[in-house]
Amino acid sequence: MTERQQLPADAATGARTAPVTVGEQPAAARSLGLSGALNARDLGGYRTADGRTLRHGTALRSDALHRLSAQDLDTLRTLGLRQIVDLRGLAEVRENGPDRIPGLPVAEIDAAEHSATPMTVTPDTPDGVTLHHLPVHSDAFDIHVALREALAGRDSTSQRALLGNGGGEAIMTGLYRWFVTDAGARDRFARVLRLLARPGGTPLLFHCTAGKDRTGWTAALLLTALGVDRDTVFDDYLLTNERHAALVDRLMDGFGTRGIMAEPELILPVYRAEPAYLAAAFAEVESGWPSLDAFLTDGLGLDDSVRRGLRANLLAD
Repeated sequence: MTERQQLPADAATGARTAPVTVGEQPAAARSLGLSGALNARDLGGYRTADGRTLRHGTALRSDALHRLSAQDLDTLRTLGLRQIVDLRGLAEVRENGPDRIPGLPVAEIDAAEHSATPMTVTPDTPDGVTLHHLPVHSDAFDIHVALREALAGRDSTSQRALLGNGGGEAIMTGLYRWFVTDAGARDRFARVLRLLARPGGTPLLFHCTAGKDRTGWTAALLLTALGVDRDTVFDDYLLTNERHAALVDRLMDGFGTRGIMAEPELILPVYRAEPAYLAAAFAEVESGWPSLDAFLTDGLGLDDSVRRGLRANLLAD
């Protein structure tokens, strides 16, 4: 990990001794208040190196939207969303279901999100929400399927073989490196940034299943491209642990009490956001490109017009 990637010890463990404040704003204030998507939050308020600030309500990150309640849908309507990006793979959509999005036909959402290739659903009205399904998926790093099979078998030996002795951490760091090395994955992340740069393209909400890994790397790329410092990028990434703490505790308890896992703690590295995972992605960038700017330009194909569009849409003086 480079000097800029070092974090305080409490951030590395997820432990906090004081109320969490990120970007001069209490972490709880970033929440969108969705009961069916606890990790839905606003990237607004972060400061850039040149003293500008991300506008509130323009770039939003979240976990999946398939569990939204009727009240959650009402909340989404008040956000004035123009675009939603779903980064989930096909297996995840098949198991959990497509997004619930106000104003879009359910059948069209279902058809788009049950595609293994990018698809878009456009609204009937000019001010409606557009859905982009941009699956970031690889058979080599299909954590969703691997975990489902390991848990379904309830076999402690196979679970330990997959996740024990640092196996869970290795899976996650490998995934984050793949985000950078795989051309298809880079294309999907770049598309999200281009959508954010479109005139009239915001507010935009992007998500995966937990809102942690693919969403976390997208947010890290966006904040970095806008000039937010690396420590703040890591702090935003680690907020997932605050938002999902109660849910993860319930899952871990359930795995044990229902006899699914003899050692539920083995799966914890997969459910948590850890600094080492995000650091692995940045390290892969540094090993393959001379600078982060070079990665944005050559690795993601983001030209000056996209960078200008991001600043115009997302930054306030």
